[in-house]
This record gives sequence, structure tokens and C-alpha cells, in this order.
Amino acid sequence: MNNENSLKQDARVIGLVGLAHGTSHFYHLILAALIPWLKPAFGLSYTELGLLMTVFFVVSGVGQALAGFVVDRVGARAVLFFGMSMLGVSALVLARVDSYAGLVAGALLAGIGNAIFHPADYTLLNQRVSRERLAHGFSVHGISGNIGWAASPIFLTSIAASQGWRAALLWAALLPMAVLALLVLNRAVLYPDPIKRTAGTAQGGTLGFLKLRAVWLCFGFFLLTAVALGGIQSFATISLEALYGISHALATSSYTAYMLASALGMVAGGFLGAHAKQHDRTVAAAFAVAALLALVLAAGAGPSWMALPLMGLIGLCSGVAGPSRDLMIRAAAPQGATGRVYGVVYSGLDSGLAIGPLLFGLVMDAGRPGWVFAGVALFQALAIATAVGVGGSTRARKAGTAGQAA
Repeated sequence: MNNENSLKQDARVIGLVGLAHGTSHFYHLILAALIPWLKPAFGLSYTELGLLMTVFFVVSGVGQALAGFVVDRVGARAVLFFGMSMLGVSALVLARVDSYAGLVAGALLAGIGNAIFHPADYTLLNQRVSRERLAHGFSVHGISGNIGWAASPIFLTSIAASQGWRAALLWAALLPMAVLALLVLNRAVLYPDPIKRTAGTAQGGTLGFLKLRAVWLCFGFFLLTAVALGGIQSFATISLEALYGISHALATSSYTAYMLASALGMVAGGFLGAHAKQHDRTVAAAFAVAALLALVLAAGAGPSWMALPLMGLIGLCSGVAGPSRDLMIRAAAPQGATGRVYGVVYSGLDSGLAIGPLLFGLVMDAGRPGWVFAGVALFQALAIATAVGVGGSTRARKAGTAGQAA
């Protein structure tokens, strides 16, 4: 394959996988965005509504760990098709329910669908994208997720306001169905590498990767960073209002600046990751700056106009770390166990997103808005320690393997 054809194939794979990932993130908020309509429609408390999101992320977290094994056995493409189908089915079920139990069932189905994306996506990117463009593939993958998060509330609330919440869910069901059709039409370029049935035997069999310290450090990294992200997503806006006395519009704009800057940082991080060798150090440096900026916000001592640029800078640093983070995990994964490693590691993301809002909600109930950003800084600092540990463990393992080969 010449370089031009390789570039076209890489672009197609990256685009298709990115589109699938954006769809999964769109569904992260499919219920949260409709809370103003679901609450009166079913007479629910906020606790009952929160439980729906908990069901989604718990099922998704457990499912991710299991989905990685399926990906390594049957191939990522088939698993990706299944997950996309389940998202569409979940929206159709949710659109027709007439009880709280039905909402729980719909959230469970959506969680099952969401569970497959990280192990399937990253396996396809690692298998089908050229090594020199892999960092850019990870960059696009992260950006597409942010776009999904940003698009979901706008799409769902605008339709719900004019046509009702059931119509919004029916329209939402069209998205994964359309993406699935596009994936099927381009199935040839997503054809996975042949499954090696002996893969992983050098690491102690199918479960041998679980003995690797780096894998669990990666899980810890995602858990910690997701707790911080959950705090920002849930309470950054109201915390900024309380700390700086700014309007809701400016506080919301500050969160938007965080998201947009994060996407920009992922673009820059793709170029940085493509040329860096020790990805853990890139991650550590980016999060160190982000944590320091979060502490500045937590102090609440500066002028009110600082809120927006500081949030943007925190998002920029977090985004820069994204591609290097994924390359760090790729380096930690044993050959033939990519799906399993990404499945287990990314289950930490869902775990953190389930814990973060609850933890920071307690902080807000205690009347300590500044502690939200102090907590974000704390969890980002702890994540730095896990990233450095991943890098050290991976380099030690590879050095030992090279020594044995010699």
C-alpha cells in the first residue's frame, strides 16, 4: 500500500471510529438532558433520576471490562456494530416507557451499548491506523467524544421543548442507526486483524494481563481523572457563580471555554504525542499545570474575569494530555490483549464518572464551592503519580523482555 492510499485508509478509519465514539458520548447525557421533562412526567425525585445515571455508568463500567475479552475473541468490528445497535434500541425503549422500571430498563440497555466503545474503538485504531498517525487518531477520538457531550443537550432539549421528550428520544434513536449504516457500508476498511488464539500466553494466558502493575495503574489513572471530570461537569458552573459572584451566563460560558479548549488541546496533543517517546511525562506535565490552575480558581481571590480564561487553560492542559494518555496505555498493553486492557482500564472512567458527582455534591451541600476545584486539583495530582508509575512499569517490563531476548 502506497503512502497516499495509507493516508486515505487511516483517515477513513479515524473518521468512522471517531463518529462512533461521538455517538456513545451523545448517549451519556440522553437521560440527564431530559430531566426537566422526565421529573414531572413520572413524578420522580432527583435521587431516583440520579439512580438512572448510576445504572447507566455501572452497567457500562462492568460491561467495558467484559467487552474487552469479547473484542479480543471475535474482533472489534462485530462488537462495535452490536454496541451501536444497542444504543438505538435503548432510545426506542425509553421513548415508549410508562413507568420508572421502564426507564431503568432503558438506562440498562444504553449502558450495555456504551460499554463496548472504548475496547472496540481503540483496538480498531491500533490495528488499522498507521503508527505515525496513531496519535492523531487518538486526538480525533477524544475530540469526537467532546462533540458528542456538547451536542446531546442542545439536540435533545430543543426537540423536547417543541415536540416533547418522547419525540426527542425517537429522533435520538436515528443517530446510532444512521452511524451503524455508515459503518456497515465501510465495513471493509474496519476489518480487524485475524484473532491470534495463542495471544497472551506469554503473559500467563487470557487473564495474564491482570498481573501487570501497569494495567492497574492505568485503571487508577482513569478513575482519578474521571472523578475530577465528574466534579467539573456537574458543579463547575454553580461553584464559579458562588466563588466569583458572576452571572450564570458567564459561568456557563466558562464551562464552554473548558470544553472548547480541551478539544483544541487534543489537537495539539496529537502532534505532541506523535513525536514524544515517554508519554507518561507529557501527561504528568499537563496535569501538573492543570492542577495548579485549579488551585488558583479554588482560592476565589482574583477578579471575576479570571474564571473564564482559567477554565479554558485547565481544559487546554487536560486536552493536551489525552492522546499521550492513550499512547501510554497502548504501550502498557501486552501484544494480543489490546481489547482486554482498554476494557478494564476504561471501566475506571465510568467508575469515576459515577463517583465524582456524588462526592462533589456532598462538598456543595456543605457550602464549600471552593473545595470543588481544590478537589479537582487533588485528584489530578494523584493521577500524575499513577501516570509516572505506568511509564516506569512499562519501561521496566520492556527492558526485561529485551534482556531475555538478548
